[in-house]
Amino acid sequence: MLLKDKNAVVYGGGGSLGSVIARTFAREGARVFVAGRTARTLERVVEDITAAGGHAEAAVLDALDERAVEAHARSVAERHGGLDVSLNLVPRGDVQGTPLIEMSVEDFVRPVVTGLTAGFITARAAARHMTGRGCGVILALDSGSAHVSPLMGGTCPADAALDTFIRALAGEVGPSGVRALGMWVAGVPESLTVDKLAEVNPAMANEETLKGVLESLAALRMLRRSPGVAEIAETAAFLASDRAGGLTGTFVNVTGGMFTS
Repeated sequence: MLLKDKNAVVYGGGGSLGSVIARTFAREGARVFVAGRTARTLERVVEDITAAGGHAEAAVLDALDERAVEAHARSVAERHGGLDVSLNLVPRGDVQGTPLIEMSVEDFVRPVVTGLTAGFITARAAARHMTGRGCGVILALDSGSAHVSPLMGGTCPADAALDTFIRALAGEVGPSGVRALGMWVAGVPESLTVDKLAEVNPAMANEETLKGVLESLAALRMLRRSPGVAEIAETAAFLASDRAGGLTGTFVNVTGGMFTS
């Protein structure tokens, strides 16, 4: 097992991607702590992991709430002997499909502020416990749009900010034995639904547009297919494990070749 006896917190662990990663972490032996704002989806993940013989707990909290995040991290560390893995997958409120010159300031800056704030609060909480023990992994995930993608709105600068933060954090916590790194993931088919499209742009919320988006994403990749959620979860588990002990301060390209890196 890659993560045997590790304690892993997944913020946004009830979502389409977070839930699969949480289950994969548990399958690999980790005690998983899913956190987010919707109790129902979190509890479903806990039930699945528990039924499979794993250990999981749910906590309803807002990743933008410093005190709540700090208290939860402290609770996990004190009750289970430490915090080994932290992954933030909290939605940022991105708006896409609208030209920049037609976009409002609020829609443009929201993913930058929300994404960087949540990423900072959750990573800081984990790092404070990890550096004292001399081990731990802080994982991040974004679409890699810092490489620049058209009609992505604030997603591009939000991703760039997170990339830079993770690299800076890695340099600071590395001497203490803590790793900080991430994955670039662009358009996971299982997480793209009509409802999800409505969240980023209501005008795109229909089956025809969804089909077109999925086909376009696949065509843009070197592999001519979009990596599935299971592949991404497996990559996350590897990066969080000791087998990836030499990796830090970088992002792994899991886009299927959407761009070179």
